[in-house]
Amino acid sequence: MAQIFIGIGSSINRRENIRQGVILLKESFGQLRLSNIFESEAVGFKGGNFYNLVAELHSDLSIESVIKKLKCIEIQLGRPEKAIKYAPRTLDLDLLLYDAEIDKIRDVPRAEITENAFVLQPLAELAPTLIHPILAVTYQQLWQQYPTNKQKLWKVETPIF
Repeated sequence: MAQIFIGIGSSINRRENIRQGVILLKESFGQLRLSNIFESEAVGFKGGNFYNLVAELHSDLSIESVIKKLKCIEIQLGRPEKAIKYAPRTLDLDLLLYDAEIDKIRDVPRAEITENAFVLQPLAELAPTLIHPILAVTYQQLWQQYPTNKQKLWKVETPIF
């Protein structure tokens, strides 16, 4: 079974869409391990703040099948099939890691891991000693090296689940 990490984000009806997204992920993949939820400002456009977290799961599905399931869940929760990249989201589910696979066509490992605090911090929280398959350093090390002034990020203290 592949060890898979999914980035989860929402800026529209955040609490409910994150909650529903996690429920649908559990229905599709079974048991999940979740990071804390973090709030961040929109990146790449002006808009409302996002809630973000990372989920870990295990599956025998291929990378392609996992991506298809994620897209189906997004659409089920109101995301347009042809959504523009930098815009508010009901739900955003991104395949971050699929074991130690490197698949440039499908952006695995996802480039956002090292670019955005709202992906890297929850990933480092869930898998601090896991090694990035290209950079050959742990996610904890990547988070420790991340510029603290690059993006604002704070933990959501009110439980959603």
